[in-house]
Amino acid sequence: MRLPGGERVRLTALYGGLLVLAGAMLIGLINFLVTQDLYTTIRTAVARSPADIPEGSDPSLYVSAGRVIPGPVPAQRDQGTSETITVFTQAAEQAAQNRLLTVSLVTLAVFAIVSVALAWWMAGRVLRPVGVITRTARRLSGENLHERIALEAPAGELKQLADTFDDMLDRMEHLVGAQKRFAANAAHELRTSLAVQRAAAEIGLATSDPEAVARIRRKLIEVADSSERLIEGLLLLSVSDQGLDHREPVVLDELVRSITAEYAVSQQARGHGITVRSRTTPVTVQGDPVLLMHLVRNLVGNALRYNHDGGHVTVTVHGRALEVDNSGPHVPPETVPYLFEPFRRLEERRHAAGEGAGLGLSIVASIARAHQARTDAEANPDGGLTIRIVFPSPG
Repeated sequence: MRLPGGERVRLTALYGGLLVLAGAMLIGLINFLVTQDLYTTIRTAVARSPADIPEGSDPSLYVSAGRVIPGPVPAQRDQGTSETITVFTQAAEQAAQNRLLTVSLVTLAVFAIVSVALAWWMAGRVLRPVGVITRTARRLSGENLHERIALEAPAGELKQLADTFDDMLDRMEHLVGAQKRFAANAAHELRTSLAVQRAAAEIGLATSDPEAVARIRRKLIEVADSSERLIEGLLLLSVSDQGLDHREPVVLDELVRSITAEYAVSQQARGHGITVRSRTTPVTVQGDPVLLMHLVRNLVGNALRYNHDGGHVTVTVHGRALEVDNSGPHVPPETVPYLFEPFRRLEERRHAAGEGAGLGLSIVASIARAHQARTDAEANPDGGLTIRIVFPSPG
């Protein structure tokens, strides 16, 4: 049965009840052990008192009330003396038992009060970290997620709970910050495209020059294509963030060879003299074939887009790892982790033709998470990036 009240009241009742029960059992045991031999002890003390030693007997030793008394061995007592001793012994025994019971009950009452007080104090000490956690949780909001419990306490379950809560707040702060940046960047990207289209329509189409109209037309189509790619990227990012609905075997090496062969003859690779090649060994992973296709396409397309003339893109599949290595501009190592955030680029956006929306690597990271794969990236000493996706072992 659950006791009413708060946790401190319930812990006080539990601790105090256990202490009182233990005290009652101890006092009961003492009373039982004392009363077992009480009658015999009192009768012996009364029978061997100095007044009961007859004269003219041989000397001997008697024990009376803890003292050694020299005296003769008592002769046979008459019936009246024995009855007197018995009555006196019974009265003394009853008085001793009553006195012992009274002292025991008073002691138990005092012990119960002290036990409840100690239990209340102890429950408060035990629950103090819980109160700190509760107050911190009530105070937190989106504006002060930086606050932490930082509980100063010895190692234990409550200390571990507080530290786990702090770790959860770290993750929440990171996720909320990422969502805020994502929303702000998405709004900025969409607003920029709309502003360009509006300016082109209002200014460029006001002229009657056919060449100007044709140029504005091409610009509007280009901006519309960019907006379409942005929306498709956002939708793909949303789908991959939701996880996988089903899994099936995907031959990763065949998928990589097909996509790299397509990019190797693309206009972008040929126009800039970029070599695209693949080195694969047979690898089959469990996952969504459509999402894995987008993962490989984003990796290879990103490696082509951020490259230089005469550069290279090498895609390797070995073991459980997919690795894409490309040449390109120098990438500061400290900026590499931020490239996997949405709309983050190595350089500021120039709104040039064919420029990506900044979602490529964030989509790669999201698809990898959906497949429980690990994503690693490092800046190459001579420029460019090496990105590695390690898939989990089967089973």
